[in-house]
Amino acid sequence: MEVVQTAIEGVCIIEPKVFKDSRGYFFESFSLREFEQKVRPINFVQDNESMSSFGVMRGLHFQCPPYAQSKLVRCVKGAVLDVVVDIRKGSPTYGQHVAVELSEENKRQLFIPRGFAHGFSVLSETAVFQYKCDNFYAPQADGGISILDGTLGIDWRIPQDKAVLSDKDLCRPLLKDFDSPFSMDMNLYPEFDRK
Repeated sequence: MEVVQTAIEGVCIIEPKVFKDSRGYFFESFSLREFEQKVRPINFVQDNESMSSFGVMRGLHFQCPPYAQSKLVRCVKGAVLDVVVDIRKGSPTYGQHVAVELSEENKRQLFIPRGFAHGFSVLSETAVFQYKCDNFYAPQADGGISILDGTLGIDWRIPQDKAVLSDKDLCRPLLKDFDSPFSMDMNLYPEFDRK
């Protein structure tokens, strides 16, 4: 796999090596050994999958510490615009985002470290989206910022009259009204602390 660093440190695009022939294709969607060599130590404990139709926008979500999650995400059917926003107080890239199209065609994946809000918009008729998470779902730790916050400068590539959001996501705070539970000096990966 190839690892492509983005403009925000720690957020990276994973491009698998795809082997194609007349029968179809094959690729390794995840190798712990290679991931830890090229990205960071990780212990994924939960896999999630969602299916959504065109115009659905999910996000921008995170789980608060100590239930924070890193995610490795990919779109196995259709196409999405996947977006990550840095919400670590004190970060030089606080409030900045990375946007990457993930699709069944390009087979790209995006790694989202702890301390970031995550969301996506569905660009195809339908999309099947998969997440690997390094912490279990904890509803009491649910958090988010508004996916519609214009100050974030995100082009979701969905016409406003076609956007479909949950009631919950419509009520998320704007970044300016948000007190992040994350900071740059926080040890977000205590399970890998070698002390």
